[in-house]
Amino acid sequence: MSMLRPLPCALAALFVHASAQADDFVIQRVLIEGARASQLGIAESASAGSVSQKDLALRAMYSPGELLEAAPGVIVSQHSGQGKANQFYLRGFNLDHGTDLATWIDGMPVNQRSHAHGQGWTDLNFLFPELTARLDYAKGPYSARQGDFASAGSATITYANRLVQNVATVGIGQDGFVRTALAGSPELAGGSLLYALEVLHNDGPFTRPDDYRKFNGVLRYSRGYANNGWSVTAMAYRGSWNSTDQIPQRAVDTGLLDHFDALDPTDGGMAGRYSLSGIWRRTTADSASKVSAYLIRNQLDLYSNFTYFLEDPVGGDQFSQPDRRVTTGADASHTWHMHRGDQMASDLTVGAQLQSDNVFNGLYDTRARRRLATTREDHVVESSLGLFVENATRWSEVLRTVAGVRADSYRFKVASDRPENSGRSSARLVSPSLSVIFGPWAQTEFYANVGNGFHSNDARGTVATVDPKSGEAIRQTPGLVRSHGLEFGVRTEAIPKNQTTFSLYRLDFDSELTFVGDAGTTEAGAPSRRYGIEFSNYYKPLKWLSVDFDAAFARARWRGDAPEGSYIPGAVEGVAQFALTIDRLGPWSGALRLRYFGPRPLVEDNSVRSKASVTLGGRVGYRIAKDVRLELEGFNLANRRDASVSYYYASRMQDESVAHEDVHFHPIEPRTFRLTLVKNW
Repeated sequence: MSMLRPLPCALAALFVHASAQADDFVIQRVLIEGARASQLGIAESASAGSVSQKDLALRAMYSPGELLEAAPGVIVSQHSGQGKANQFYLRGFNLDHGTDLATWIDGMPVNQRSHAHGQGWTDLNFLFPELTARLDYAKGPYSARQGDFASAGSATITYANRLVQNVATVGIGQDGFVRTALAGSPELAGGSLLYALEVLHNDGPFTRPDDYRKFNGVLRYSRGYANNGWSVTAMAYRGSWNSTDQIPQRAVDTGLLDHFDALDPTDGGMAGRYSLSGIWRRTTADSASKVSAYLIRNQLDLYSNFTYFLEDPVGGDQFSQPDRRVTTGADASHTWHMHRGDQMASDLTVGAQLQSDNVFNGLYDTRARRRLATTREDHVVESSLGLFVENATRWSEVLRTVAGVRADSYRFKVASDRPENSGRSSARLVSPSLSVIFGPWAQTEFYANVGNGFHSNDARGTVATVDPKSGEAIRQTPGLVRSHGLEFGVRTEAIPKNQTTFSLYRLDFDSELTFVGDAGTTEAGAPSRRYGIEFSNYYKPLKWLSVDFDAAFARARWRGDAPEGSYIPGAVEGVAQFALTIDRLGPWSGALRLRYFGPRPLVEDNSVRSKASVTLGGRVGYRIAKDVRLELEGFNLANRRDASVSYYYASRMQDESVAHEDVHFHPIEPRTFRLTLVKNW
């Protein structure tokens, strides 16, 4: 790797991870002992960054999906059983279960296209925290490398090939929580064999226990290094659970239901994920190549009832959404490093991303998980090819650019139980992007970003002509929906021991068309626009103490004239996190984190709004011996009775003669503690 100026080895080591970035240039900077690696000279926008394994390990997480909250501005919640995919919020979006937040783990996409329950379904329950080496995040459609679902943001989680130490953990907690995990990476045949096993059980605080049971395993063989080597990885996950879905506020207010009760005690599900993947990398002074491939089998059986007895006053409204799929794909990229004198250098990257999903899913009326009637059954084959070219150039010591263009082609094939909803379609889109970075001046960089992105719609909506429930004619929807992003930001380390970022952005969507799995049809939304402000600050005044504060505000509106109102239901407006982290204070370590999840409009005219949710949680660790430590995690330490999610719609309980429009919510967990013993060797 060629650099503009020589750097000390200790500083260069901080940027080993930069080989995955388009920008290959590193500048001189002031080191903060024990602090986060600087992103000056590396990041392409103020809203992009990286979180190390050390920072991730100090976070208290009720579920694995909450790891994504390490990215500033991201909120992760839940509106059903623990085994179900989380709900995500970012940049004025209620991202449902993952639409417009592209998530990758070890080179494999987590978002599931044309899913039975929700487009972009992102189930992170197979995530293994002990193996997570790094979380890289970015926001906005400003990189040609990012494709489907990445308009609001993207998160890339990387597992380690080798562990510094083997680890075994045993944890117990309230509400029937038990977790044990074992991971190690012995040397084998000139390489490293990484293994990890996890078994978990949790009932949760609900009247009918979740009885969540998880079995999780990872096996990887690797040779070489992260930038020059290869690995083959097998993963297996299986979970089963009962669900306490959201309940109506009127039932709690009248005392009919407790905060943690359910109206349909038979809701729940089962999920499984099994994968085989491989990654090969080669890096020289003049080039870098990467090839990866994956084979993933996902399965889901989901039983839900959100309206209780609205449609069927006798048997109830429970429905099931099975989804079986095999996803195959391959990614390849090659970068040429070019240098022109002492002042100018450039990287040119070309890449291809191929993915195919073979999906069998459906929607059925059920009672106590017994199938009664079929709303729809479909076999979907969805394939895509994305090609991109990106150039990163440093023009001088204070100016660099990243310019790219991406072309995506999608093909959809649907075989439905109704011939009028079967067919083929295709869609193509070209997405240019440009980032201009000025600086550094006085350890400060300025960013200007513009680009187009997209998300795919459910394949069934692109060919369907009849509503599967009502039989009425419906309009087909486009396969790809374009987004337009614009952002200005600043990143500074001018204040000693402090890192600060600030960004202003705008994001437009041509339409927010989505497939509503609960209804089996496509719901058309108007064009939308979001403005936002984001602020992130990291301060390390002492070797053993760091302070984080992140805050974001967004304004989300439908564009055009909407008689019902211009507010986008569920769009997050204000979020914030404040954290104190202690490390290497003798045998002690720990973190305390305050999270604010602001109120949101629940209807288009803003006449009904959710309440804010404020949670306080943390972790305390004590090293008993050199290789043994004890950790105590606490969640909702203030024991607030807030909601994890809130919706506004019509429902009817069994003893009600008419339907009622009401707020329906899922509660956060009460004050909960977990104790874990960790052994390293």
